[in-house]
Amino acid sequence: MASPPPKQGDPRPPLARRMISRAAHFSFLVTRPMTLGVRGVVIDETGAVLLVKHSYVAGWHFPGGGVEAGETCESALARELSEEANVAIEAPMSLHGLYYNSGASRRDHVAVYLVSRFRRIGERAPDREILAAQFFPRGALPDDATRATRARLAEIFDAKPISAHW
Repeated sequence: MASPPPKQGDPRPPLARRMISRAAHFSFLVTRPMTLGVRGVVIDETGAVLLVKHSYVAGWHFPGGGVEAGETCESALARELSEEANVAIEAPMSLHGLYYNSGASRRDHVAVYLVSRFRRIGERAPDREILAAQFFPRGALPDDATRATRARLAEIFDAKPISAHW
């Protein structure tokens, strides 16, 4: 199959055009990158919340991760919940808040969703990324649950004001 003809009026060969396009894209990423992540506050019928413990960062966190190119926040969260905790979402989730996460970078944001209708696909065996995925009663969170985890729970359950910062 032949390559498409060059754009009208562009005398550069296709490889040169591709290289220039990639350089421009890289320049954009370096000068104006923004990252977006999602976290799920999964609450079971008893009010217990799902937390995960990663191998590469201290503390217990809500499950979640980065939103990939071409992916919605909701589909990214569904993927992350499945990967990190063997949880499948069964009903629409609701957006709790959007937070600026300066601890990760100057341009990082985290969308937090509430998930109350879900099913466990099975037990989550520890691996190189996730050491544990477990439900905890709100009054019995692990001592090393992160500050951001505790702050989001206070917003959700204790009517604390929603912060703009993670």
